[in-house]
Amino acid sequence: MPAFRIAPAVADAFPGTLIALVTATGLRGHEPWPHTAAALAELERQQADGTWQPADETDPRIDAWHTAYRAFGTNPRRVRPSVDALGRRLAKKGSLPRINPAVDSYNAVSVRHGLPAGAFDLDRVSGDVDIRYADGTESFTPLGEPGTVEHPRPGEIIYADAAGVLTRHWNHRDAHRTRVTADSARVAFVLETLHADRDAGLLKAAAEELQGLLAPHAARTAVHHLDPATPRVAV
Repeated sequence: MPAFRIAPAVADAFPGTLIALVTATGLRGHEPWPHTAAALAELERQQADGTWQPADETDPRIDAWHTAYRAFGTNPRRVRPSVDALGRRLAKKGSLPRINPAVDSYNAVSVRHGLPAGAFDLDRVSGDVDIRYADGTESFTPLGEPGTVEHPRPGEIIYADAAGVLTRHWNHRDAHRTRVTADSARVAFVLETLHADRDAGLLKAAAEELQGLLAPHAARTAVHHLDPATPRVAV
């Protein structure tokens, strides 16, 4: 089974990092997921009637990621953290995308709690996954663009395995190779904060909510945590 690791340099630069890894095996992505559908619809209803709004860049949860992006040389208003982009889409269009049940589940949890989320098909991951600074030699093919190859700038924080980059700009965009589809049976979902002192309870609630959406459609689910004190977790 692969391990997820935080590189020492990233842990030193962002000592409040806390990551929840929610794993699911035996996922059944082709059956109806009514609880996920209801969660998306409820968020859209609340946004439409003004009883709730997604976090924007004035919110401390989003602002922390903007600050981190600038620290590793990325302009967060041009290349936005995933949760920021997702919330802006909901605020502008009044709806969230429908991709497939697993992806829809983490999108709903991400925007509800104001935390970046992503996922990797573990059957497409090659070796262990490191959260580290790029050296500029790595290759990345963006989700939905199988013919495109990019090279992260040196110093950009990435998720990477032995075969290439899985996520650019820490949590901006996932790779096409490890994308989660309705056929994905073994998946690692990621929820992140840079302020464990402030957001540990929020992250725990988000991970439990995501696990609750996944569990009826999986043979097994589990939650693991990754932080500078526990920089390696096998999933």
